Amino acid sequence: MRFDFKKLGFAAVILLLALTGGGYYYSLAGAAGNPDPGSSDDPLVTRSYVDRYVQWQVAELTPGQSFIAGAGTELILRRGTAVAVDPTGNGIPDLTGGQDITAGKPVPVNHLLIFPRDDKRGIKAQKGVVVMYRSGGQIQ
Repeated sequence: MRFDFKKLGFAAVILLLALTGGGYYYSLAGAAGNPDPGSSDDPLVTRSYVDRYVQWQVAELTPGQSFIAGAGTELILRRGTAVAVDPTGNGIPDLTGGQDITAGKPVPVNHLLIFPRDDKRGIKAQKGVVVMYRSGGQIQ
């Protein structure tokens, strides 16, 4: 019986990798997938947090009222006419349209807007407005 040392050497290298490096990566993946409940890797949240920051909320604005968004707020104008409020001059990111809406410009219906900072950006109702929003904001 004759041994093929090339094949045996290759098999040994594969086995060595599986026992050392491969096992290391698998143990890391297993640890990342099972964090301790309540730890910083698996924090607990309250229902009020989910209601305020995760679920969409609905607000109605009368003409002249403004919705001033907080940092990270997502907003969709569902009905009515509104213009952008932007004292910063940076515009409001319109993810649906792929552009920034600057101060005084019309806000399109059914477009997703995101407010990156808490810097008084928002929308102002021209006609009765219904908005859906997620995160925080104030009606003024």
